[in-house]
Amino acid sequence: MTKYVVDTNLYVDATRSPHWNQALAGFQRRFAPLLHQHSTVAQEILSGARDRAGYRALYDRWVAPFEQLDRVYTPTHASWKRAALIVTRLVEKGRVSPGAFARSFLNDCLIAASARDEGFTLVTRNLRDFDLVSEVEPGFRFVEPWPER
Repeated sequence: MTKYVVDTNLYVDATRSPHWNQALAGFQRRFAPLLHQHSTVAQEILSGARDRAGYRALYDRWVAPFEQLDRVYTPTHASWKRAALIVTRLVEKGRVSPGAFARSFLNDCLIAASARDEGFTLVTRNLRDFDLVSEVEPGFRFVEPWPER
């Protein structure tokens, strides 16, 4: 059975829009036993806090439930190396310029590499970056919101 990781952009959408919040909550209810959180996604979510109270609210809502279920995946050293190789391959192919990419793209490469290693499918709206990554990372799977069973 497919295991899923939800990308940061969908949590951000859920905090900004009741529609996206309901959509994410519905997905989480339907797929609860198959959902995991990536520690990079947790870091990106928590980095959006403006103060400690905001950090606590984000943590309680979006991170703590996965920690309580022991469903947070932290990339291995091999995944970090694979993420760097993804960037190298894209530079080599002329698809990205050396050093001319955002830190968030490096995070995306790490999420993709470790999702592939762990057999997760990423649920994301960021098709542009992940289409690019998939050009050089065979076996990485991602889908648009919201997949059906």
